[in-house]
Amino acid sequence: MAVRSLSPSKLRRRCVLKLLPFRDTSKLEEPQGAFGQQRALDALQVGTGIRHSGYNLFVLGPSGMGRHRLSMRYVEAVARQRPVPDEWCYVQNFDEPRTPRALRLPAGTAKRFVAEMTQLITELRGTITVALESDEYRGRREAIEQEYKELQEGGVEEVQERASKDDIALIQTPSGVGFAPMKDGEVMSPEEYEKLSATRQKKIEGRVDVLQTQLQEVMRQVPRWVRESHKRLKELNEEVIAYAVEEPIEELARRYEGLPRVQAYLEAMKTDVVTHAAAFLPQTEDGSEGPGEESVDAHGFERYKVNPMTNLSELEGAPVVYEDHPTYHNLVGQVEHRTKDNALSTDFTLIKPGALHRANGGYLLLDARRILMESFSYEALKQALHGRQIRIQSLGQQLSLISTITLEPEPIPLDVKIVLIGERSLYYRLCQLDPEFRNLFKIAADFEETVDWTDETVPRFAQLIGGLVRKSELRPLDRRAVAQVIEHSARVAGDSHKLSIRVERLADLLREADYWAGVEQKKRIGADDINKAIEAQIHRGSRVRELMQEQVVRETFLIDTSGERVGQINGLAVLQLGNYAFGRPSRITCSVRLGKGELVDIEREVQLGGPLHSKGVMILNGFLGARFGQRRPLSLSARLVFEQSYGGVDGDSASSTELYALLSALADAPIKQGFAVTGSVNQVGEVQAIGGVNEKIEGFFDLCAERGFDGEQGVLIPEANVKHLMLRQDVVDAVREGLFSVYAIATIDQGIEVLTGVPAGRRGKQAHYPADSINGRVEEKLRVYASRARASMRPAKAAQKKPHRGAESGDV
Repeated sequence: MAVRSLSPSKLRRRCVLKLLPFRDTSKLEEPQGAFGQQRALDALQVGTGIRHSGYNLFVLGPSGMGRHRLSMRYVEAVARQRPVPDEWCYVQNFDEPRTPRALRLPAGTAKRFVAEMTQLITELRGTITVALESDEYRGRREAIEQEYKELQEGGVEEVQERASKDDIALIQTPSGVGFAPMKDGEVMSPEEYEKLSATRQKKIEGRVDVLQTQLQEVMRQVPRWVRESHKRLKELNEEVIAYAVEEPIEELARRYEGLPRVQAYLEAMKTDVVTHAAAFLPQTEDGSEGPGEESVDAHGFERYKVNPMTNLSELEGAPVVYEDHPTYHNLVGQVEHRTKDNALSTDFTLIKPGALHRANGGYLLLDARRILMESFSYEALKQALHGRQIRIQSLGQQLSLISTITLEPEPIPLDVKIVLIGERSLYYRLCQLDPEFRNLFKIAADFEETVDWTDETVPRFAQLIGGLVRKSELRPLDRRAVAQVIEHSARVAGDSHKLSIRVERLADLLREADYWAGVEQKKRIGADDINKAIEAQIHRGSRVRELMQEQVVRETFLIDTSGERVGQINGLAVLQLGNYAFGRPSRITCSVRLGKGELVDIEREVQLGGPLHSKGVMILNGFLGARFGQRRPLSLSARLVFEQSYGGVDGDSASSTELYALLSALADAPIKQGFAVTGSVNQVGEVQAIGGVNEKIEGFFDLCAERGFDGEQGVLIPEANVKHLMLRQDVVDAVREGLFSVYAIATIDQGIEVLTGVPAGRRGKQAHYPADSINGRVEEKLRVYASRARASMRPAKAAQKKPHRGAESGDV
């Protein structure tokens, strides 16, 4: 039965306006939940509900689906139902300053604890200063200093009294303390001393030696007295400071009963303040210590500050964090350094939190591609999830690149749910290459790209449009504009029974339509504004398509759209450039001759054909063998080529086209060049579905329109692709006017009849095809080839049996 071209109603599905019972979208409510994403929502529910280790989520799907927005919105809703987690801060470790201590605080108290510690530091400054300036402290300190001063002075005075009894004076010289003889209460001059008799001089020297010994004994006691003095002064300082700080610190500790680590820290802080009492004493002009405000500031209370890692005081529920720049340090935190005197230094106040700290106890959303592109970030995330703790480490030290002394903060326990968002290819690649990935991300939330186009989904899709319009603050759409958007969404989906729910692409269309409505000062967006936006998008991306079509029209690239040719046919391909896809016709030719059953794909021979294309050509060989090679071997040699193809060719969507060219060459049946063909084929001759059917049809249609229609032009597509047709309105109109045709083909026999106008033919009772049919002609051509092949082999066999010239019979 002859194949008829498709009616216009089959080429584009229309949205029924009665399913849109509204004037415009201004009063439409946004659909509840995530429209068309129930599978992903179910996965998010399970992933966020299970608190066990490893049940992190990977949200997968193509970009533009609203994955980030929907995931964030769902996680935030779940987080509001969970309690606010504990907070963490770092404080000084007085025993080991290189390993700051981590303190866990109840939710919402970290900010208060920081403020109270700041207030405590201010209070201690004043309290210590007052205590060290009190009369009691000064009196006790002066008493101690006076006591040891008197001991020292008393020892020297005793030696001096003994010397005076012996007429010897204790004098101060540039080189120290010395003794000199006296006469009548005055120190003798050297001349007077020389006039003394030797006996007298010897007696004086003996007394001086004794006094020198006694003075040395006193001097030996001075360091001990100084040490004892310093010890007693230190004990006094510690006693006074301990008494001054005890009450403020204990008062603060009472506020945090039930938090043993906080109370232990405050006790250690009190001990440290007392231990470093000397730091609160200024240096006076004579070098001695004394109380004063200057020393308190110089000591620096930085060591007693609190460095909060989180501040959840304003939260209502668990934290939800999205880190858009997941570098190693942004993820796990870092220890910063300051430069002082041309040297790097650091302390616990320079510890900076990462996204894991901020999301601890809640949810952390990350873009999978971004974290994989950042060095060490993905491995750091896995280490944190495996160890269930956040460990801040310097990358430089890990890689042994620097030797600067830095801190090793105490690790903080980690309780977080990770949500990675990325493309499907990333998810499957990680599953394949990373054995740890599936154990850490056990839940996959797969986003749908389309929803069924039914009477039930149309109103909900309209609500989705209304929600996007309000969110972007656009003009409302009238019902015809909504219908136009729905039809365009089916075209984007490439299926007349599906609607694309790529919300970002949909929102872009609405924004551009709003622009065109604004140009004409409209209050509502109409269908013509939607069409203008679509046409503008196509125009911006169609430069290459127009250049390629110009090359065909000017016959730089040879494509016929009229006439008939044997072994020549127009194939169709789709090119994707960014977000724009378009169809491109190509000439395919086939030549045949006597051979050994070879079917040569020239593209493959020159390494321009991909594996799928080569597979399609090999299927042709199987088709020929199954249909025509049951009784005799195929004795042909065929060559198939994409003419003027200078790049790679892949895919099997042209395999039926190549088979038509091959049958035309074998049957000597010319193919109408006003047709273009697409579709793959299997070994039994069934034409199979392909992709990009709308773009392919429109690509050949545009070329025919450029050259002028003759009423005999059209495209052959697989019957299985009819449900995918959402052609442009101008194509539908041309079909309605009889200028262009679209044929749905189920088998190769149907297609070859349309292309040649000759019946394909069926085997008769004698298992032969009719002689005037395509299959009959092919069968006859192959029979002739086989006969010629057998005939060419007889002389060769005879030559092999003939004895060698000049040989005797006995020599053989």
